[in-house]
Amino acid sequence: MEKSRSSFSGRIGFVLAAAGSAVGLGNIWRFPYLAAKYGGGIFLLVYVILAITFGFSLMIAEIALGRKTGLSAVGAYRALNKKYSFIGTLTSVVPMIILPYYCVIGGWVVKYFAAFLSGQGNAAAGETYFANFTAQTAQPIVWFCVYAIATAVVVLLGVEKGVEKVSKILMPFLVVLSIAVAAYTVCMPGAIEGVKYYLFPDFSKFSTTTVLAALGQLFYSMSLAMGIMITYGSYMKKDADMEKSVGQIEIFDTGIAFLAGLMIVPAVFVFSGGDQAQLSAGPSLMFITLPKVFASMPLGGLIGSAFFLLVLFAALTSSISLMETVVSILQDKFQWSRRMACMIVIIGMLLIGIPTSLGFGIWDFIQPLGMSILDFFDFISNSVLMPIVAFLTCIFIGFVVKPDLVVEEVRLSSKFKREKLFRVMIKYVAPIFIVAILVSSVLNSLRIITI
Repeated sequence: MEKSRSSFSGRIGFVLAAAGSAVGLGNIWRFPYLAAKYGGGIFLLVYVILAITFGFSLMIAEIALGRKTGLSAVGAYRALNKKYSFIGTLTSVVPMIILPYYCVIGGWVVKYFAAFLSGQGNAAAGETYFANFTAQTAQPIVWFCVYAIATAVVVLLGVEKGVEKVSKILMPFLVVLSIAVAAYTVCMPGAIEGVKYYLFPDFSKFSTTTVLAALGQLFYSMSLAMGIMITYGSYMKKDADMEKSVGQIEIFDTGIAFLAGLMIVPAVFVFSGGDQAQLSAGPSLMFITLPKVFASMPLGGLIGSAFFLLVLFAALTSSISLMETVVSILQDKFQWSRRMACMIVIIGMLLIGIPTSLGFGIWDFIQPLGMSILDFFDFISNSVLMPIVAFLTCIFIGFVVKPDLVVEEVRLSSKFKREKLFRVMIKYVAPIFIVAILVSSVLNSLRIITI
């Protein structure tokens, strides 16, 4: 058993680790295809407004809960009010479900990076390459294991020597690579029309669906309602400026999402001439449409390698935070050592991750609610549990322990400039938004509506 709780070395370490958690596949993969689908500039504008209001309020609330109690999600809610400890239990289930299938997708990213790096970019751009690869048995599992082991090694090293150190290395690389690939993309012949589409809001394209899509993306992107920010908050020192830290995390998260869109939307414009079907490619954009785009580019192999390396870095910083959260929960709950907790989590990852991978191959006949195994886990975690957890957290902070608890924790290290915004959002606005996310996400996943 560890004698004292681990912590980040300082505010910079916390910001980079928390930003690394927030910056993941949601930014590099999901944000660009939603921006492309929902009007480019108008989606971007709505997203930014929601990030500095809704996203800020939920994130600072979770970080404050963690720092106030010095515990991960299960312990934090129990410490503040035993009657509401069930919220912590629900919260802890989310990263446990997400981590295995996230590592499966991470394995796909490693595979594509290896393909472009070894000069097989044209093959990877083939119409059936992705489907043929995921339908195999051994190869996807091997890449999943490679990715999962890389994640586990970092978490096993600990908070400061593992999570923080790797985040300090990967996050600057992530920013530099994002800028480099985006700069190359926007300078391509024909890219300017894509840049205009992406940067300039067309208010005629604004709709309720645009807002719902932006809300859902924000939720997915900022690592909210997963217990991650509570866990990282518990590692945060009392003298670290919490409000400033959250603002910097927002800048990192939104900035990388913005650059990802600047990489991808103009590139698809160049490739397709602005064809709406290509812009609305959805989840297949990264593994099917983009390899075709790279294959058609001058220096496409190099750009494709750089892009998938960028995606790999983003995915790793998020999977590390997911695993760290689960490990922290087990340590707090059972007083296990970090090594013991890591071994249990690795076993769980394999037990859930391997069937998830096989769900696209020999086990594709298993389709709960008509979905693949991976899509089902994604539906349960992202569309159902996360909105429920966030709603309960808003009620807990707004009406049980009261917003003063968060305000006082923030004021330990700084003035709370956005205090009034926080109070209004957490009690009255955020719960309504979250119910809207829950309803729209479930209806979308069940194909009743399309977002």
